[in-house]
Amino acid sequence: MDITRIDEAISVTGQVLPKEVQALADAGFRTIICNRPDGEDPGQPDFASVAAAAQACGLEVRHIPVDDAHPIDMQKGDFARAMHDLPGPVLAYCRTGNRSGKIYQASRSIAAQAGKERTMTTEKSHHQIVIAGGGSAGIATAASLLAREPDLDIAIIEPREVHYYQPGWTMVGGGVFPKEATYRPEAVVMPDGVTWLKAEVTGFDPDNKAVLYGDGGKVTYDLLIVALGNRLAWEKIEGLEETLGKNGVTSNYRYDLAPYTWELVHHLDKGRAIFTQPPMPIKCAGAPQKAMYLSCSEWEHRGVLPDIEVEFHNQGAVLFGVADYVPALMQYVERYGANLNFGSNLVRIDGPTRKAWFATDQGEVEREFDMIHVVPPQEGNAVVAASPLANEAGYAEVDQHTLRHTRYPDVFALGDCSSTPNAKTMAAARKQAPVVAVNALNVLEGKEPNVSYDGYGSCPLTVERGKIVLAEFGYGGKLLPSFPSWVIDGTKPSKAAWHLKANVLPSVYWHFMLKGREWLAKPLGMAI
Repeated sequence: MDITRIDEAISVTGQVLPKEVQALADAGFRTIICNRPDGEDPGQPDFASVAAAAQACGLEVRHIPVDDAHPIDMQKGDFARAMHDLPGPVLAYCRTGNRSGKIYQASRSIAAQAGKERTMTTEKSHHQIVIAGGGSAGIATAASLLAREPDLDIAIIEPREVHYYQPGWTMVGGGVFPKEATYRPEAVVMPDGVTWLKAEVTGFDPDNKAVLYGDGGKVTYDLLIVALGNRLAWEKIEGLEETLGKNGVTSNYRYDLAPYTWELVHHLDKGRAIFTQPPMPIKCAGAPQKAMYLSCSEWEHRGVLPDIEVEFHNQGAVLFGVADYVPALMQYVERYGANLNFGSNLVRIDGPTRKAWFATDQGEVEREFDMIHVVPPQEGNAVVAASPLANEAGYAEVDQHTLRHTRYPDVFALGDCSSTPNAKTMAAARKQAPVVAVNALNVLEGKEPNVSYDGYGSCPLTVERGKIVLAEFGYGGKLLPSFPSWVIDGTKPSKAAWHLKANVLPSVYWHFMLKGREWLAKPLGMAI
């Protein structure tokens, strides 16, 4: 085997055969990355056979194919993440080793740029645009801005080194995705040329156009974009924090807990399973029942559903806030035999005794459980809530169409931290980011906002493994489908919607939304 060493981290080679893997392990390699799509040449060993041999030798493996359908520009982020996550030294292979070398160099340029341009700096205390928050909304907005004006001076304040694709956690909890598929290093998704202030936002001083961060840091701006998300208030349910991740208590609202959801579902054969939904607003109002449907689908598949008592406890009064989707959802509620409990809010839990208490109109109700999926109460971001930017509820107060602050014309806010009365979903942030980008650039030029957000949100309701009810709607519950009904009728369960959720939307997130490519997200004119 002809192996070319690029540096201490990685070597590249041509096609690896399963019988050669042991020798590679003996040579000291700890990870094998395949950059070759299956079926490229007749007689080519498929990735699964190489992976099986590698795993038998204790090696890590990753398949990141590079071809016309998966060009280097699309795959280099995944390669950078693999190099970040997996143990070295790494051996990457394709037909000749050429593609592996090229994608490594491309991924290396990402990391080098991240280290050079995106580390915290105190040298510059003023930026043209400051974005508070480097989650979905913040990164997407920065990318949309730079797609229009590449020379903008933008700083993003974000303390986390990991960026999560949170909509994927429902699929992790349903045994569909591995949890590792739902994150990237923050440096990989940070747009090129942006200054990354790696610290927490600690305060806003909009009267002096300043943001406080870290331990005494301060940065001023010409224009501020707030995208800090909301806060998951786990502590508001008595006894919850100390039992999360054990005693049958789980939640898909955390990266580390979603795999435990699948573990519980996969092993439960009988007993009572409870799923909860707190008062609104929450991230993705459909996520609480998505967990229930996917769990029931697994139990139905294994033939144990008749032995499991399923309860859905919702503090609200309806199954879903947009009536057009309720008939399809009710068909699954009835199919799975789930008991709906409206006006029922989880207030206390005792993990060791497997008991939960719910506040209802009839008083407090005690329920025993074998597993319980908990959705935490949620509230406005604490830093936003304590600032002049907040409304009485603790959310950044913006015009629901322009996303411009109602009292500070040089401030915009979007995502889960804003006061817009829409469904708090990643899809909403995907539509909001271009609106903020266009309107912010107008304000910087001394003009008024001229594009509008219509309240769009999307909730792909995973009613069974392989089918989804694709809820898409805007302000006032108006249906806003992205596709004609002959492609996807969102009011009915469909395989096409499942394909969209499972196979298309993750790539749209990583390679379109976070890159400023606005597929089905172009901003609308001011039709308000």
